[in-house]
Amino acid sequence: MVDIPKNKKVILFDGVCNLCNHSVLKVIKYDKKNIFLFAALQSEKGKEILDFLKINPSKVDSIVLFNPGISYDIKSTAAIKIMQDFKGLWRVSFLFLYFPEFIRNYLYDVIAKNRYKWFGKKEVCMVPTPELIAKFLK
Repeated sequence: MVDIPKNKKVILFDGVCNLCNHSVLKVIKYDKKNIFLFAALQSEKGKEILDFLKINPSKVDSIVLFNPGISYDIKSTAAIKIMQDFKGLWRVSFLFLYFPEFIRNYLYDVIAKNRYKWFGKKEVCMVPTPELIAKFLK
């Protein structure tokens, strides 16, 4: 299993999706408590974590929030729980958890299904800048 520092949560994301890469940069900006680490689903570490969690990568092609030793979440629940670790108005995102998961995930899936068409796709996974490299699992 990937060695993950204590008190860290891992966000697995689609490394070739422009929307996903933009979202990762937003999470890094708002992660004032330095809680999150990142790995692309397509990376060796991403595949290793998916295998450990027994998640079929062909069934989950978007976001996974892994809180080692505690839980993991996917799709809309993962996105909402990520926002819970931010300050300010982001914290009210917990209210979306009161909506039925099937409704939240339906909306999430519509965006996920169209993300390449609407936001574009890279040929290769994002390569973090030297300033951000410590935020990504190696």
